[in-house]
Amino acid sequence: MKVMAVNGSPRKKRNTGTLLEKALEGAVSVGAETELIHLYDLDFKGCRACYSCKLLGGKSYGRCAAKDDLTPILRKIEEVDAFILGSPVYFWSMTGVARSFMERLLYPYLNPADSSVLPVKKIQTGLILTFGAKEEQMTEAGWDQQLKTIGMLMKTIFGNSESMFVSDTSPYEDFSKYAVSPLVDPEEKARIRRKVFPGVCEKAFEMGVRFAKAAGATE
Repeated sequence: MKVMAVNGSPRKKRNTGTLLEKALEGAVSVGAETELIHLYDLDFKGCRACYSCKLLGGKSYGRCAAKDDLTPILRKIEEVDAFILGSPVYFWSMTGVARSFMERLLYPYLNPADSSVLPVKKIQTGLILTFGAKEEQMTEAGWDQQLKTIGMLMKTIFGNSESMFVSDTSPYEDFSKYAVSPLVDPEEKARIRRKVFPGVCEKAFEMGVRFAKAAGATE
């Protein structure tokens, strides 16, 4: 039984990467085998609209036909029992590589003729998104609905999905070295990182435990 995490952040050890590692630690704690993939280590692009995945009778029907570093990762996901995608929110959406990954992963399973979903192994899926804005700012701007749509697509295709939105994260260790908006309070950011983020890590750990148990792991 295997749980995979896919990191769509260029920084492996900051907010998103840390939470994915904690989720995998939770899965390991109940007996799961785990793997962490860093998308920024791979050379790939998003969907090229070749439509090979839609060609009836074609050898790539229902799966992405592109051949690059992402190809073996997509094949691995066909075999895992659960996977979690993590991404920071850059420019009001998930990172470009995370978006490209989702295009390549999800589109082959969708039938554009009637919006149905091709048969696929039902697994537990998760989405961890981190952003520096406050949660109410995300809601007021409508960004949260855009991000929730990704979770809805994952649930539609794979049967189960759980989203974890982590607001008010800190991009820097030392704010004095960078240009900072007057709306940002560096001391408050530091307090949240020190006092709140450990609790968020615990929630990610618990997500990993739930995913592994749902996939059949036993302590």
